[in-house]
Amino acid sequence: MTLPLSPENPYRSLPAFLNAQFGERVQKITLDAGLTCPNRDGRVGRGGCIYCNTRGSGTGAHALGHSITQQIQEGMIRLGRRYQARKFIAYFQSFSNTYGPLEHLQSLYAEALAFPQVVGLSIGTRPDCLSPDLLKLLGSLAQTHLVWLELGLQSAHDRTLRLINRGHDAACFVKAVNTAAHRGVHLLAHVMLGLPGESKADMLATATFLGTLPVDGVKLHLVYVIKGTPLAELYDTGIYRPLLREEYISLVVEVIELLPPQMIIHRLTGDPHPEELAAPAWCLDKAGVLHDIRQAFIRRGTYQGRLWPGKASH
Repeated sequence: MTLPLSPENPYRSLPAFLNAQFGERVQKITLDAGLTCPNRDGRVGRGGCIYCNTRGSGTGAHALGHSITQQIQEGMIRLGRRYQARKFIAYFQSFSNTYGPLEHLQSLYAEALAFPQVVGLSIGTRPDCLSPDLLKLLGSLAQTHLVWLELGLQSAHDRTLRLINRGHDAACFVKAVNTAAHRGVHLLAHVMLGLPGESKADMLATATFLGTLPVDGVKLHLVYVIKGTPLAELYDTGIYRPLLREEYISLVVEVIELLPPQMIIHRLTGDPHPEELAAPAWCLDKAGVLHDIRQAFIRRGTYQGRLWPGKASH
């Protein structure tokens, strides 16, 4: 049974969605397949996005020689002990996981789905890395497993996308979503709050933009500064200032108010590696931040979709 949205139950959470789908707790196993990115290998650009380091937000497991099979086996043991989970989603996280020869990608996905405990895939990638054959493959996999296709948007503003060296524009994201929709694959957008040069109005406009598209879920990320990145240089010289904790919490609530009520909220903040983090230090208190976000919903008496522009027509 799905509870109605309210300040006490303010958004459609991923754990609740998965529990409704599978009748029990389902945990994600983060995987590193050793793939790369067209914004690093020269096809689109080099150096990657200004906030991304050489690990591509991943674990580095592939560089240590760990196969997908080994990573899943270790993940099932670890998460099974910690959460008593018996079902898992294989999360291909590092870099662009639809970028490479189709046969190689197909073998990676098949290796993950060979485990009966793995009930689905979550595939992180870019909107400019979706070939027709790849989408056909994902549609086929979605007939037997849950498949989330995670597409990085980050911002709906082309000036921001140019500034952060994304290598694509907002129209590319729209085209990717519309091409991938209606194939049985769940579409998930990544949005970053606190990007250089963006105002609060800019970030809320991205939320409104997202709410007009056939997107099933969203991940909200705080922009944090990782050592050794171009963003770190901007931070060190005083050009870039990360959001304050209170600013971020307020933004998350206001963004979620603008999103369609049926959209699944996969993430409310990020998980930086502590040894890589330059700023802000407060983002390491993830549990505290999540608690404060929930309290902000209650204090404001609001919830997901309350201000969604499409509400009047539904």
